[in-house]
Amino acid sequence: MPERSTDKKKDVPVLQLLPNLLTIIAICAGLTAIRFGYEGNYEMAVRLILAACVLDGLDGRLARLMRAETPIGAELDSLADFLNFGVAPVLILHSWTLHDFRGAGWLAVLSYSICCVLRLARFNVSSRLDAEGGAGDFFVGVPAPAGALLVLLPMVLSFAISDLPLISPAIIAVYVGLVGLLMISRIPTYSFKNVAVERRKTTYVLLGTVLLTSALLTYLWATLAILTFFYIGCIIWGLKSERRKRRAE
Repeated sequence: MPERSTDKKKDVPVLQLLPNLLTIIAICAGLTAIRFGYEGNYEMAVRLILAACVLDGLDGRLARLMRAETPIGAELDSLADFLNFGVAPVLILHSWTLHDFRGAGWLAVLSYSICCVLRLARFNVSSRLDAEGGAGDFFVGVPAPAGALLVLLPMVLSFAISDLPLISPAIIAVYVGLVGLLMISRIPTYSFKNVAVERRKTTYVLLGTVLLTSALLTYLWATLAILTFFYIGCIIWGLKSERRKRRAE
């Protein structure tokens, strides 16, 4: 009898490839954002970064839901995070205004990207060791997606307020460097992954989510600016909480 050469145990269901496919789509979004940035279509570039943020939030959760977590998926996710949140945002900013600051502007780009890759490396190691990870109520330092949104805040404000005075490239370069330092800092930043609500309040949460989604679809830039300032407030709150904790000890 002829031997069967197929081994069904080695077959992979197509649906299990979906998380990695989302990660690759996110990479494509980040690369295309860079292209639109250097073509001068800044609003589309920022929209693609936002799309990459959404996909970044979906791929890992989908992999856990489908029990399709793999080592290659984890590596792809980390590489996508560096491109989408450590490279693309500052290259778009460089095209937008930092190129006017010449060497110092490029130095700000490099410092932010290096801080981002260090942040991701620290997160990956701590996740494997189950020390800092992201399973608790707080992250250590600002996560890479949040850092990307913070660093793009000057652009978002310029989109939201048409008559906003032009911000000096020197100020933006300093701001970019500060955001990079926040990513590698030890500041506790609140993680919204473990947020839980009482069952009787779920209706209000659903209503709030619908209203927030509607606001993002209708007034994208203004809503995004407000959310970013809210996150900055969360960082300040986390820093004050850490200081109170140290004083109590």
